[in-house]
Amino acid sequence: MSTPRLYLDQPLEEGQEVPATPGQAHYLGGVMRRAPGDAVLLFNGSDGEWAGRIVLLRKDRCSIIPERQIRPQDPAPACRLLMAAVKRDAMDWMAEKATELGIGLIQPVLTRRSITDRVNTARLGGIAQEAAEQCGRLTVPRVAAVAPLHAVLDAWDGTPLLVGDERRESPPLAVAARALQPGVPWAWLVGPEGGFERAELDDLRRRAFVSTTSLGPRILRAETAALAGLAVLQALAGDGNET
Repeated sequence: MSTPRLYLDQPLEEGQEVPATPGQAHYLGGVMRRAPGDAVLLFNGSDGEWAGRIVLLRKDRCSIIPERQIRPQDPAPACRLLMAAVKRDAMDWMAEKATELGIGLIQPVLTRRSITDRVNTARLGGIAQEAAEQCGRLTVPRVAAVAPLHAVLDAWDGTPLLVGDERRESPPLAVAARALQPGVPWAWLVGPEGGFERAELDDLRRRAFVSTTSLGPRILRAETAALAGLAVLQALAGDGNET
């Protein structure tokens, strides 16, 4: 039986009892059928991973005591995903998979063809937390407030930004990924259903930190492009080839 793994927004210290949330109490007791004395794994994004034990578990209350650190904290990932606002299910899926692929920041953006101007960032944050608990990473990616694409670009810090160009007028993403400097953070931007408008692509190409790239001969759904691009970037310019 696998050991439950929880993210707690609390300092983790040996012997210092910490509370879990009501939702985590329900998960441990009602879903995982755990009881006081059972083992859990804990992380908070800054103190590494800890082995602990349940001290108190009721319907909506739980407390856990960290016993020993089993993994030191590693640096928070600096790579980012910028994703145009699309339908909720697709947004949820992208947030989950970006977390599994080691992204540090998820930035929803509004484009001219975005079909919605509302993004539930609290929901995306919860999905990212659950994905982080399941995949074994020691941090939860931050979900930024949704903003217009041009506003995000105007405030950009110079980090290399690679953009999926569905018109296939750009070099392959693998070529651009191999040209990135080792250890330098990057960001990946995917457009909405229907793609970017020509004026948006022209604006992107004028910016020195942007490289437009192609993901191949087929037109991909937004969520497919997000996942495919992140997988290529992590394999060639991220932590996907680390041992």
